[in-house]
Amino acid sequence: MGDHNHGDPTTSDSVAKAGQGQVEKFQDPGLPPHRPRLADKDPRAANRAERQVAVLLTISVIGTLLFFFGYFAIPLDESTTISTLRLQNVLLGMGTAFAMLGIGVGVVHWAKTLMPDHEIAEERHAVRTEEDRQIAETMVSEIISESGIKRRRLIRYTLIGAGVLAILPPIGILRDLSKNLDPAVLGHTLWKEGTRLARDPEGTPIKAADVTFGSAFHVIPEGLNELHEGKLDEKAKSVVLLMRLNPEDLHPSPGREDWAYNGIVAYSKICTHVGCPVALYEQQTHHLLCPCHQSTFDVTQQCKVIFGPASRALPQLPITVNSEGYLVARSDFHEPVGPSFWERALLEKESGR
Repeated sequence: MGDHNHGDPTTSDSVAKAGQGQVEKFQDPGLPPHRPRLADKDPRAANRAERQVAVLLTISVIGTLLFFFGYFAIPLDESTTISTLRLQNVLLGMGTAFAMLGIGVGVVHWAKTLMPDHEIAEERHAVRTEEDRQIAETMVSEIISESGIKRRRLIRYTLIGAGVLAILPPIGILRDLSKNLDPAVLGHTLWKEGTRLARDPEGTPIKAADVTFGSAFHVIPEGLNELHEGKLDEKAKSVVLLMRLNPEDLHPSPGREDWAYNGIVAYSKICTHVGCPVALYEQQTHHLLCPCHQSTFDVTQQCKVIFGPASRALPQLPITVNSEGYLVARSDFHEPVGPSFWERALLEKESGR
């Protein structure tokens, strides 16, 4: 007869018991073996890597100069066309991309090929403020010394040149935010009583019957496309979004009961946060979304802000229909369009503060 206890988990070795075979402490595997890089062994490889880093930083400099060429050499005035504006945007975008990419890739390549890559391990230590400061100071000194920036003059000079030039494009952009810019320009648009609503960009008038439930139209004032001067500026101020809802879903405030027509409403397309174009309409929720910073506006509540950084509702354009059934404006906007700081500046100017 065999052993009756065969297979019993309390006596069989086929099942591990608690504590059986446990290791009291994990063994420290130690640091992996150091593999020197080619630049560590061959001075010619190190010099070649240094030149590669300098080339990448020079690309950053070229990108910054390309940005300035697009910013200053291409004028924007009343005669500016869409193609000219697109060319400038390409130059600004490519210039900024190369300026940032050149510095980023150059520094990474520098660290991977020339800076020391030895492995170290140190024990945790108690944090003491003064000791911590001294350790941090020592670490910074060691990093500067090990980076080789003091002895590698070619990298040092190209890095300084690329870094100094890279901060200039933002300064150039902020230059346009001058305090001398009159905020009153956003207080009035091309909309006026009787102006027909037209599709953007075709410029064809819109009849109320064309606007179905759930639809959304990008709208400009009729005649905008015929302008020869200030066309882009006027469009930037005047463009609106046109939607049709069930009239029972709208909740107009007192005095705005006749600003819509059979559930058709029109609101400024310019986000009241920083002026991005509000471009997405959710038919089921009746929400308008700004793609830049996710500000969300409720069309049923006069486009009040329900999410995001925008601080006020989108301005509403009062509309009605004419005798031919075309949608027309009742008047201009009753408040400045655009970011909220424009409105505050305008009000301060009008009040003399």
